[in-house]
Formats: sequence, C-alpha cells, structure tokens
Amino acid sequence: MTDTLSLPRPRPGLLDIHAYVGGKSHVEGVERSHKLSSNENALGCSPRARDAYLAAADRLHLYPDGHSADLRAAVAKRYDLEPERLLFTAGSDEAFTLLCRGYLNPGDNAVQGEYGFLSYSISVRSVQGVVRSAPEPDRRVDVDGLLALVDDRTRLVFLANPANPSGTWNSGEEVRRLHAGLPSNVILVLDGAYAEFCHDPAYEDGLALARGAHNVVVARTFSKLHGLAGLRVGWAYAPAEVVSVLDRIRGPFNINLPAQAAAVAALNDDAFIAASLKHVAHWRTWLAEQLAELGLETWPSATNFVLVRFPGTGDKSAKAAEAFLASRGIIVRGVAGYGLTDSLRITLGLEHENRAVIAAIADFLRA
Repeated sequence: MTDTLSLPRPRPGLLDIHAYVGGKSHVEGVERSHKLSSNENALGCSPRARDAYLAAADRLHLYPDGHSADLRAAVAKRYDLEPERLLFTAGSDEAFTLLCRGYLNPGDNAVQGEYGFLSYSISVRSVQGVVRSAPEPDRRVDVDGLLALVDDRTRLVFLANPANPSGTWNSGEEVRRLHAGLPSNVILVLDGAYAEFCHDPAYEDGLALARGAHNVVVARTFSKLHGLAGLRVGWAYAPAEVVSVLDRIRGPFNINLPAQAAAVAALNDDAFIAASLKHVAHWRTWLAEQLAELGLETWPSATNFVLVRFPGTGDKSAKAAEAFLASRGIIVRGVAGYGLTDSLRITLGLEHENRAVIAAIADFLRA
C-alpha cells in the first residue's frame, strides 16, 4: 500500500544548498540595538516614497499592473533606456533566479568571483547547475581569473560591481575586456546593486555596454540607495530576446502595487538621493580612516559599507569582535559564509552609530 503521507523527492542537489542567511536584526537581551549588518539606507527611505506607499492603501484589493507600466516609464526616462528592454523583479535576486531558470540546463555552469554574492550560487545550484569560482586576489575580482574558468558548458558569468561583501570594484575597461573575452553564447550578468555609490571616473555602470551587446544583462535594485529593501523592487536591462524569455517564467504579479508606487516616487526624489549619496561618501571615508588609526586593514569601498580585517585569533578574532560589538548592541555582519573568516562587514549608519562602532572596536582591541 502506498504511504499517503510520503512526498516526492526534491530535485537532486537542493538539500545540499545552504539557505541564505540575512544579517542579524536583534541581539538577545539587548533592548535597543544598532543594526549595521544588512547594508540598508541609514536615512530610511524617501518621504515621497512613503507617502506614495500609504496612498496605495485604498487599492490593496486590486491586482498590481503585471507590466509595471508606470515604473517602467520612470526607469526608462531616468536612465534613457528602451522600455521594452526592461524587466522588473522582486529585488535583483529574482533576476538571478530567472536567468538561471531560463538559461542553465543540469550540468551547465556559471562563473563568478571567489566571494560572489551568495544568491548567485543558490540560484545556479537550484537548477542543478555548477558554480565555478575564480580566486579574488586582494579581495577583488580578477577578470583573467574569470575568463580562465569559462568553458563550453558555461552559460552565465556573474560580476557584482561594486562587489558585496568586499566593497571593491572593477573599472569600465576591465568589464569591457571581460565581455570581449566571452563566447557569444555566454551571458555576462552585471550586478549593480551598489552602482550609484561608486563615483570613480574609471567606473562604468554597464548600461552603455549592455545597450550595444546581445549578451549583457545589468541588474539593479531599489533596496540600497532608495531605501526600499522591505518592498523588494528590482529591475534589469537586457536584450529584448532575454527579456522575452524571462518574462515568460516570472510571476505575473511579482511586484506588488504599493511597491511599484513607492519605487516611482523614490526614483524622482532627487533631494533624498543626493542626501543619501552625501551621507555615504562622508561616513565611508571617515569610518575607513578611523579603522586605519586603530591599526585595522580595510579595502577601498565603493558601496555603503566597509569590510574590515581583524588579523588576530582567539579572543582577538573577527568572530570575537562580532560578539563583543553585539554585547554593546551593535550588530555587524560576519562574513565567514563567504570564506572571509578574518573579516567583518560594517554598514554605514547614522553619525552616532558610526561613532559607537569605532568606540566599541577601540575598546575591543584594548581589552
């Protein structure tokens, strides 16, 4: 007799995937904490976005526009892009999942850097794909290392630029060289979650490259600069053929109605955008300088966080530092899951939070 309580077996390899674990949001026994673990916007979100979200409350019984028409028009205008080449997703993570579902067969591979965002490998492995990771000398993606791993089963190459969790970035020249070195049947996926925070003249966000290429996809998000992490809104600029494929397999109403309204308002709030960029630029420099004065190594960051190395072991290790900060109500991100067991990622907070971090780390090093 068939056991009616049995379930079908999951796809091969799914149970070997470690689920993504986000940054901690609270500390047991600490009533009030400073969350600097998830790279959220310290200034919150645009007041216009908040108002648009609340104004949508009377329409919650309606399905959202599955084509995201208003948001599509706003993004196209803001970045001077063709509307038909835009894909809208529940955060940029969904774009990575859709690309893997659309273009990876079992046994195909995707190439990434050694410290590639964990969402990439989860998406690849969920469709029985293989992840190939190139070493990142000095915690920075090496173009030649990526190209060396590309073979006849490679279908996707992921490049976060700027990168998470390192905060480092690659120049426009390097990205173009990477693209030029790829076979025509490999899609280069440029993850620009932190693109707005990089202002070096040598940096390029990839949109111009994607405009003239048949195999480049640029993914962006409203979670970081715009402070809409709780609403999960992302978009991608891709060849029309790629958009056509991914639109067939995405959920028909994947971005809810209030989220679409808030994203349009956020995109048009130039004052909030400017304030957020100014805040990050100032405190990123300040935090790196203060950590250096404490004798700690950081990497040049083009994001809203700083990666810092704790060279000690035992009670002076990164893990011990994370626990010490937590005891002070300061939550930062341990990145051992990326193999960076000697480092912590610290999101830029408000002034009092940034000063509290430095004071606590100084106490930890003296203890």
